[in-house]
Amino acid sequence: MSAHCQLTGARPGFGNRISHSHRRTSRRFDPNIQKKRYWLVGEGRHVRLTLSAKAVKTVDAIGIEAAVARIRARGEKV
Repeated sequence: MSAHCQLTGARPGFGNRISHSHRRTSRRFDPNIQKKRYWLVGEGRHVRLTLSAKAVKTVDAIGIEAAVARIRARGEKV
């Protein structure tokens, strides 16, 4: 499973690690991915989502029902 957020779609970014001598090697910038469990009142069940830290704050602001609607609109399965 790749490190990606179900709500925002954040995925790892790629770049170069640059040493003191200016040699470049590949590196990866991973998003801060967390697994969170939420209670969906409308469906009467828990859902476990893989979210970035920014998306957890978004869920707190807009609510879990609206967040799940956005995830389903992106084509992700919940």
